[in-house]
Amino acid sequence: MASKRGKEVVPEQEAFISILRTAELLDSEFSRLLKPKKLTNAAYNVLRILRGAGKEGLACGDISDRMINRDPDITRLVDRLEKRGLAARERQTDDRRVVKVVITPAGLALLSELDEPVIETHKQQLKHVSKKRLAELMKLLAVVRNR
Repeated sequence: MASKRGKEVVPEQEAFISILRTAELLDSEFSRLLKPKKLTNAAYNVLRILRGAGKEGLACGDISDRMINRDPDITRLVDRLEKRGLAARERQTDDRRVVKVVITPAGLALLSELDEPVIETHKQQLKHVSKKRLAELMKLLAVVRNR
């Protein structure tokens, strides 16, 4: 099939562009929710990862591995969270070379404040898509990721 410009329309390219455009739309709406709390999507993601890690915390490299979008400067991101009192670094007693990052009570409180608005935002973003189609979408996206 040829496009208006005479070049072949490649379905893989169309799908790629569609995924990026959709992600950008959803991401920008989500960013607006976080902005009043002075959080970026990456900072929110780190806080959720730390909450999931519990009291043991995680090393920066482990946080980076779990990020939705890889942040090449996870150290600086953690520095900003630490400066705000949302995260703290703890040197391990058994191996002083290892530093783990933990979420603070203030970080937990901030996430708790955001939990319901985040769920509501996602519901609003996707309310026009049936549960069945959402399940299909998640399966298709998993297929794309697991190539």
